[in-house]
Parts: sequence; structure tokens; C-alpha cells
Amino acid sequence: MAYEQYQSLIETLHDCMVACNECYDACLKEGNESMMAGCIRLDRECADICAYVAQAIVRGTPFVSELAQACAVICEACGNECKKHDKEHCQNCADACFSCAEACKQAV
Repeated sequence: MAYEQYQSLIETLHDCMVACNECYDACLKEGNESMMAGCIRLDRECADICAYVAQAIVRGTPFVSELAQACAVICEACGNECKKHDKEHCQNCADACFSCAEACKQAV
């Protein structure tokens, strides 16, 4: 299996990972960690799964569908949490998460 067929998905996974990391960092800098705990936790979960799935695809994993399915679930959860907050970084993250979830679903 050549990972080139998943190039668009890999780019979307990367974009989501970046948006989640930016949101995570911004939430921590705001100094209200207890109120943003769910957002922060899901940002980390989502960034990590996106990075892992992209790496696994490049390595030629035979589990693209299974990993993409799990990633879609986590991206949707992160997007739903971020959408609750009015901060620009949260809204940007939510958009990236929903785009990534959709791309992952298409890969399944």
C-alpha cells in the first residue's frame, strides 16, 4: 500500500494536530485550566491520535480504516468541546477537528 493515496488525509491530520496544539497552548496560557480542562485534555488526545495516524499511514500500516475510525471519533469529540468556547483558537480548532473527522470517515 502506497501512502501517496492518503496524501490529502495526511495533510488534514497534520493541520488538525497543529490546530489542537495551538488551542492546547492557548488554553494553558489563559490561566483558567480548571474551566478549560476538558478542552485541554481533548486537544492533547486529538493532536496525539492525528500525529500517530499520519505516521502509521506513512509507515504503511494495514490498519488505516481502523485507525481513521478511531481518529474520527476523537476529532469529533474535540471539535464538539472546542465549539462550546468563544475563543478564536477554540473555534479554529473545532473547524480543523470537524474537517479531519470527515476526512477520516472518508478513508474508512
